[in-house]
Amino acid sequence: MLRSGAGGRGDVKRPSQSQRLPTVLTREEVGQLLDLMEGQGRLMAEVMYGSGLRVMECVRLRIKDVDFGNRYIVVRAGKGNKDRRVPLPKRIVPALKAQIEVARKRWMKDRELGVEGVFLPEALSAKYLNADKEWAWYWLFPADGLSEDPWTKKIRRHHMGENGVQQLVKRCALRAGLTKPVTPHTLRHSFATHLLEGGSDIRTVQELLGHADVSTTMIYTHVLNRPGVTTKSPLDSM
Repeated sequence: MLRSGAGGRGDVKRPSQSQRLPTVLTREEVGQLLDLMEGQGRLMAEVMYGSGLRVMECVRLRIKDVDFGNRYIVVRAGKGNKDRRVPLPKRIVPALKAQIEVARKRWMKDRELGVEGVFLPEALSAKYLNADKEWAWYWLFPADGLSEDPWTKKIRRHHMGENGVQQLVKRCALRAGLTKPVTPHTLRHSFATHLLEGGSDIRTVQELLGHADVSTTMIYTHVLNRPGVTTKSPLDSM
C-alpha cells in the first residue's frame, strides 16, 4: 500500500496547464472569410471582429445597446458580470440600421400577437415592470420562432442562438481554404491582435476585451507580426 509520504502519490504534482497561443487571422484572411458571408450571419461576424465581442455577447445585444450617435456598442453583463463600451465600426452602420428595421417589424408583430415579451434578468424585470415589452429592450438579433422561458414558463421571443453563426463561420473558413482552426472566437482574437499591431496600448485593448487582468491580454503580444516584437530568422539574413 502506498503512503502519501516520500515516494507516495502525495508527492506527485500535476504539471501546470500550458497556455496556448490563440489562433489569429491576418486582415486578408478576415476579408476572405467575410466575403463568403452575407446577411445577418455576416453582420454578426463583422460585429465580433469589428468590436471584439464574444459570440454570446453578440447574440445577446439589445436595441438600446447600439449607440449610433456616440459610435459605440455597450456590452451588458459580459464575462465577470461587467459592462463595457466597444467601438462601433462605421463600415457596418448601414447593415446594423437595416437589421434594426428587421427586428422592429418582428417586435411590432409580437405586440400584435400579445407575446409576453423578451427575457430580462430577475432584478431588472422587478425594477422595470414593462421593460420586457419595450422596443429598447428587444433583441438586435431575435430568434425566428417563439420558445418557452425556462424560468417563468412564459412563451417569449428569445435571441438568435449561437450555434448558427458558429457553424457559418466554420463552413466559410473551409470554403475560403483557411487551414487554421477558425471559430467566432478567432475573430475576437484577431480584433485584439490587429489593434495592437495598429499601435493601441495593451491597457486599452484589455478594457475593450473586458479582461479582468492585463496578463490575459498580454498573450496577444506573442502573436504580433511587427518589427521589435518578433525575432528575425537568421536564415533571412544570409
